[in-house]
Amino acid sequence: MEKRSAELFERGKRHIPGGVNSPVRAYGAVGRTPRFIRSAKGARITDEDGNEMIDYVCSWGPGILGSAHPRVIRAVQKACGDGLTFGAPTEKEVELAEMISELVPSMEVSRLVNSGTEAVMSAIRAARGYTGRDKIIKFRGCYHGHADGLLVKAGSAALTTSVPDSAGVPDSVAENTLIADFNDEVSVAELFLANSGKIAAVIVEPVPANMGVVLPKWPFLTFLRDITNRNGTLLIFDEVITGFRLGLGGAQEYYKIRPDLTTLGKIVGGGMPLGAYGGRREIMNMVSPAGPVYQAGTLSGNPIAVTAGLETLRILKEDPEIYTRLEYRAKMLAEAAVEAGGDSISVNRLGSLMSIFFRSGGVNDYEQAAGSDTKAYADYFGYMLDHGIYLAPSQFEAMFVSDAHTEEDILKTCEVMQSYLQTI
Repeated sequence: MEKRSAELFERGKRHIPGGVNSPVRAYGAVGRTPRFIRSAKGARITDEDGNEMIDYVCSWGPGILGSAHPRVIRAVQKACGDGLTFGAPTEKEVELAEMISELVPSMEVSRLVNSGTEAVMSAIRAARGYTGRDKIIKFRGCYHGHADGLLVKAGSAALTTSVPDSAGVPDSVAENTLIADFNDEVSVAELFLANSGKIAAVIVEPVPANMGVVLPKWPFLTFLRDITNRNGTLLIFDEVITGFRLGLGGAQEYYKIRPDLTTLGKIVGGGMPLGAYGGRREIMNMVSPAGPVYQAGTLSGNPIAVTAGLETLRILKEDPEIYTRLEYRAKMLAEAAVEAGGDSISVNRLGSLMSIFFRSGGVNDYEQAAGSDTKAYADYFGYMLDHGIYLAPSQFEAMFVSDAHTEEDILKTCEVMQSYLQTI
């Protein structure tokens, strides 16, 4: 069943750290051999051994339309004929910046980069340049990419591999990162009291999806907006995952909170490497060449990635019923899981983002997420994989639903999922 993938994994380990180019792909947390993928189309993904599976990883979020959407593929193929990269401005960059500003009004001015990590790193630099302060607050279990100052109590693969603090990060860098607890207003207020006038920004995943999906309690996000306003601190929404997934305007539209800066990734690139950061004009005018905060990139605004992102956003904008369909299908999955698993699991869902935690009593923060039974998740993951359902190989990643998932796909997934959950 996995002979070809196993062979490729062994070959990869000779020349790639751990055999993979991103840690969670190694399947170490679920005790399996990683599936090497040959192709994906719509809601189906096929590995090198020819196993076809229903895909709920969706490349960790970008695939909101499913894989290889015909319109996106045609647009990219046409763009490739004009050249892969110029290292110079293009009309499409301007069009994408205009569309981002239209769909996410808080992003009056934005800069394209190559990944979510780069977007977050650059947004924090802009915040520090604008405020003249050094310290930032992040939340335990929230993942904002692998920049040095943010690999402190991180989520995602860092949490999966039990190394939420990375080797190679100098203490002098990490000391400017203050840690609060998500959904805990007191932990935030205490940091502001202890660091009066020193905090440049609070960065948060408005809906964390890197310790599994955790929902913000009301009025936690409003509290963050208020306390940052009172202290001259910028509020950064990391919408690398939630951007364009919870709606065209992302989590900030859903929760009616206007941050000072926003970071985007995944969907904004339509499946290609692309990120963006942006916000209020006076803040973004600090960025070079308009201002003194330096940030650059040879491949930033790459015309192929921009084309994929533009076409994806156009499709989402043209058919707002996509979000209604996503809500309906994800709700079916969540209800089926609760019906079968009962009190032995906790299910968190918002829109097309979902997590099943193998613990009772609900999950509202890092401690509760980290207390989940990862061995039980590994067993569940293996059962689903063996029955043709492709999930994230970690308790601490999200399940993504795409518009390519049919009702038949959802019903099959519910059937397989319930057949396992009813046994625990």
